[in-house]
Amino acid sequence: MTTNPTTNTELIGQRIQPNAPVEAGPATKLPHYFVLTVLVLALPFVYLPQLQMRLVPGVPPSTTTDQIYVADLDFWRRTERETQVAANAYFDLAHDLNNVPLDVGQWHGVDVEENNQEVMILLEPEQYIQRLYQRESGEYIWLSMIGGRSSQPFHAPDICYDADGWQYNLGSYPIALDEEHSLFGLWLEANKTTENGETLEHVVFYFYLFPNETRKLSDGIVLFKLTSGRHGTVEETLALHADFIRNLFFSAPTLPTQPS
Repeated sequence: MTTNPTTNTELIGQRIQPNAPVEAGPATKLPHYFVLTVLVLALPFVYLPQLQMRLVPGVPPSTTTDQIYVADLDFWRRTERETQVAANAYFDLAHDLNNVPLDVGQWHGVDVEENNQEVMILLEPEQYIQRLYQRESGEYIWLSMIGGRSSQPFHAPDICYDADGWQYNLGSYPIALDEEHSLFGLWLEANKTTENGETLEHVVFYFYLFPNETRKLSDGIVLFKLTSGRHGTVEETLALHADFIRNLFFSAPTLPTQPS
């Protein structure tokens, strides 16, 4: 099954044709009380411009406890897949998510504006970032980061895909950070045939990040989500997502704790 993209985008001087992640809105045909996943305009305030730097694959810089996070498959309950990770950038609401680098290893990104204001009203995120990254070899990945201090901005992405008429499979997937530690996320493979006969395919990988092991809503949560077309098999596509993630996250020695 092949992907026939519907949107043309200029990125890093190369012509690509990516499908944007599935958005909420009238097409979903869900009741208004569902909070649907969408990709919207990131907040403009720049907090730490010095973090916008080129990351070297496989060689993470030194990090402090401020850059150690708890990652899990779910935001409202702990799972057996909860783990601690260190990061090359800040992924918490005490910092501006706009400062996550646009250059991530071999991936080069651009911010993509989303003008659906209904999304902001429904989700009420504290921060919402949408970016499109591409490698020189042509593969692309959408990065979505949603930050909030309540449950309202968060829900499983399959709700949107199901509402918009996509067929999908899902499961969990480990990304090895080293020989002993892995970062677990949930993946979703979705496909849909449009009215004009085009076949669309998406592969999604996502997880939630917490600034400490107490996981209080008031401390903030960040959803980290990647979306792409299929590049080969689903496993090969997830390996592509893993390459992107390993340039931002690596194993951490201990779980961060909330100061007393």
